[in-house]
Amino acid sequence: MKAFLLAAGLGTRLRPLTNEIPKCLVEINGRPLLSWWVDLLLLHSINEVLINIHYLPEKVIDFISAIKKVKFIPFHEKELLGSAGTIFRNREFVKNESDFLIAYADNLTNYNLSNMFKFHKLNNSVLTMALYKTDIPKQKGIVQLDNSNTIIDFVEKPINPKSNLANAGLYFCKQGVFDFMDEQSFDIGFDLLPKLINNMSGWVTDDYLIDIGTYEQLKQARDEWKKINNN
Repeated sequence: MKAFLLAAGLGTRLRPLTNEIPKCLVEINGRPLLSWWVDLLLLHSINEVLINIHYLPEKVIDFISAIKKVKFIPFHEKELLGSAGTIFRNREFVKNESDFLIAYADNLTNYNLSNMFKFHKLNNSVLTMALYKTDIPKQKGIVQLDNSNTIIDFVEKPINPKSNLANAGLYFCKQGVFDFMDEQSFDIGFDLLPKLINNMSGWVTDDYLIDIGTYEQLKQARDEWKKINNN
């Protein structure tokens, strides 16, 4: 299977750490974050990845050039296209795939992608979104599910959240997802997902996932990941 790995973030909240290194290469317990992604993708038989890059692109290219078991295809964005824009511009990459994965490289996770994919195939939705329960719903993309796990409502960072089920930033998609996209698509959360209400499913998991976007979250990730990998 093929995947899009979105890694073009500037990592501004992690400066000065990210003055010299892109966010996707920040160290987690002795290894770059991207290295943990390689392990996860290989574990679930995903071995061809288009990775978008923007900030300090040469450092990402140096890293992926040394990876042999996963075929990385770098896509350098001189100007950021947005998450949805990247996918739409590179739709040829997955033109022969019935299903493909979209993931954000600034998350650290051990999600069972194989179980998620089985759920995706069983539900036969255009898009399957990984979900987790959050204590801060106003800061997340929040969904409502019906009894068949169909997402019947999605709001990015709602003022009045209707649930605590949050978007984890992992999606399995069918080719039909491109029917909901065009040249004006910029952001997955704001531009694409609202169009897919009633056409996407939600997969709820208690597996581990954290965004390393701030120093506080990075410290938390390092502490928790050490415990997870020692078990």
